[in-house]
Amino acid sequence: RLLEEAGADFVLMPTVEEIYPQPDTRQFDFGLIDKVMEGATRPGHFNGVAQVVSRLFDIVRPARAYFGEKDFQQIAVIKSMVAQLALPIEIVECAIVRGEDGLALSSRNTLLDAAHRAAAPHIYATLRAAVTQSQEMVPARLKEWVTAEVERNPLLKVIYYQSVDARTMQEVAAWDDSPRIQGCIAVQAGDIRLIDNIRIR
Repeated sequence: RLLEEAGADFVLMPTVEEIYPQPDTRQFDFGLIDKVMEGATRPGHFNGVAQVVSRLFDIVRPARAYFGEKDFQQIAVIKSMVAQLALPIEIVECAIVRGEDGLALSSRNTLLDAAHRAAAPHIYATLRAAVTQSQEMVPARLKEWVTAEVERNPLLKVIYYQSVDARTMQEVAAWDDSPRIQGCIAVQAGDIRLIDNIRIR
């Protein structure tokens, strides 16, 4: 009913058996894309993402697939997978949906207690300021600045901040190292781990 009200034309709700008639043992090689940031703390996670998404693509055969930029590293993984499998699919990046206070919307937000929910918008405010600060700072210095600025709020602890090449997810040493640079951050807010990102260049 909810999907009908939202204007959905088709719904795919397969069983596990339909998706995986046999166990999926495929191993993808993403080079260094999945070895940093989220991938560094979740080994095998992005391989699982590639297995699931490639099965979906195989069944649906879409011309385009849309992914939210909040999980920016995941988009890079999926683009790499599409290239490896030579799939005729356009991966479309969708802007992060944010609350009025700037916090990237996520199911995890509902798990934040009141104090940490009030503190969390400081993450995006800092990322926005980082775009301006990047005019005056090299990437290594910006990393220090972002970390210190976020942690001015005692309820927030930076897990990582990196300015990365948007395609390879590798940290840049200079702003001219890549035609597109994304500032990616993970922050511990109490028991909840929040991620966000912004285009720096």
